[in-house]
Amino acid sequence: MKKVMFVGAVGVGKTTLTQRLKGVDISYHKTQAIQFHQEIIDTPGEFLQHREFYQALMVTSAEADVVGLLLAATEKQQIFPAGFVSLFNKPVIGVITKMDLLEEGGERRLAMLENQLRSAGAKEIFKISSVENQGIQALRQYLGADDVE
Repeated sequence: MKKVMFVGAVGVGKTTLTQRLKGVDISYHKTQAIQFHQEIIDTPGEFLQHREFYQALMVTSAEADVVGLLLAATEKQQIFPAGFVSLFNKPVIGVITKMDLLEEGGERRLAMLENQLRSAGAKEIFKISSVENQGIQALRQYLGADDVE
């Protein structure tokens, strides 16, 4: 499996997605520091939300094969600046999390989120719900997971 580094704001679902991909029970805990797992790097949301931590993201990405930019389906603000992926010398994907919370008629919001990820530089976008196990298989396939369900 390609090693992926997840980057996103606080509460976007990076740790929950990590737990889902690892096949462990989902339980919330606040990520206080970068957590290295065998095939996943889970970064604190503050590293994205405070520019002084961008360098930590750049350095940490050297350990990854791919960078995943995460946005929640409920997000209403601009999180990633245009061209954000220029920080990384890696392929970058976009992941829209919490699809189970997308409001009815949320196609417009979804299009806005996809545009934000593409503007940031994500080449491929996955839409997932870790809670409902939606879209996880497609992400696993992209990452080359051996245990695709």
